[in-house]
Amino acid sequence: MIDFSQALQDKIDLITQNWIEAVRAEEQIQTAKQLTYDSVCDSLPIVLQAMVTMLSQSEDSDTGTVIEESLQHGTVRAKQGYDAQEIAREYRLLRRVIFDALEPELVKGSGAEVSRAYRLIDSAIDEAIADCFQTYTQARFQELQELHNQLQLTNQELTRLVRASQENLSHLAHELKTPLTSIIGYSELFLRQRNSSPIRDSVPNLAHIDKVLSNGRRLLRLINDTLEISRYDAGRIKLQLTATNVRSAIGTVVEIIEPLAKEKNLEIVVECTPLLDQVMTDYLRLQQIITNLTSNAIRYTEAGTITIKTELLSDEQWSLCISDTGIGIASEDCDRIFQPYFRADNSLGAYIPESTGLGLAIVARLVNLLQGKIELVSEVGVGSSFTVIFPLELDGVEIQE
Repeated sequence: MIDFSQALQDKIDLITQNWIEAVRAEEQIQTAKQLTYDSVCDSLPIVLQAMVTMLSQSEDSDTGTVIEESLQHGTVRAKQGYDAQEIAREYRLLRRVIFDALEPELVKGSGAEVSRAYRLIDSAIDEAIADCFQTYTQARFQELQELHNQLQLTNQELTRLVRASQENLSHLAHELKTPLTSIIGYSELFLRQRNSSPIRDSVPNLAHIDKVLSNGRRLLRLINDTLEISRYDAGRIKLQLTATNVRSAIGTVVEIIEPLAKEKNLEIVVECTPLLDQVMTDYLRLQQIITNLTSNAIRYTEAGTITIKTELLSDEQWSLCISDTGIGIASEDCDRIFQPYFRADNSLGAYIPESTGLGLAIVARLVNLLQGKIELVSEVGVGSSFTVIFPLELDGVEIQE
């Protein structure tokens, strides 16, 4: 008689490791590639331990643990940014990995024993999938509600902006139209399907929610970028100067955006002089400049390297240079690239749907606010280099203690 309970108990670590490797190797589960080992693992060992109890003929079923951990798993995956398809693939891989690990015991068991093992394991995984999707859907609805609330709040300030100035209004209306149309369309489709079907957490329905959230985030980012420019133009951005370690500021930015580079197999190289450890600047605004320029470099680079370099130029100035091996910018567009909503010629492949066309316009304004100047050198098909020259001390700006 084969003890499948003991066999599974002995192989929990092996199954966990094999499953995580399979998930990370799966091209259609991109989110997992940006997570740590423990984050991908989540509560899997506890679920497997519950399955051990379920397979044991001498103990009561432990479906309660499977349910509890699966409910938590759905919430965790929603926070990590998984989409519904990725979760479904994770569980398909789990089923395969478990049976692959138990194959030596399965081929030795009797027909009744193997049938019971398959039935119980399949039942546990099916229950886990159902419960995981339940909390995943709840978390997605919560995110949708929070996004709705954010859009309502920012809409009030956007309304004041439109009333105050008609400049760039046609550009803004054009940019808002695409995500708004998508949000409305997918929302209506999801609501129709939800009203006509009792199954609310199916993969297609969850995919519709993901579409709404994705376009909602894009819309909110566009609004916030527009408001950022409006605040600058209205003189409402106030600097808060502190002694800043430039290398540390760059390191924080790289840590946040490096997953975007790894997703495209790009390398980020940082070359910082140690002399810039007490620069008087606005730490958050400097980080915003670095983030926008580096994100822009990643967005328009398909292969190669993103380089972030700093230098002490003199007793009065220092420089920040962010260069890439991307598509480059035509010479006739270089003077206009910092204008709001301007994008380089689409024929060069420069249009990216996620771009708001405002990132470089914000950078130019923040650089000016920090009393610096920005220079661009670019060649189509070779890459671009943005160099910002800052003063070591800003004139007429109060230093924060």
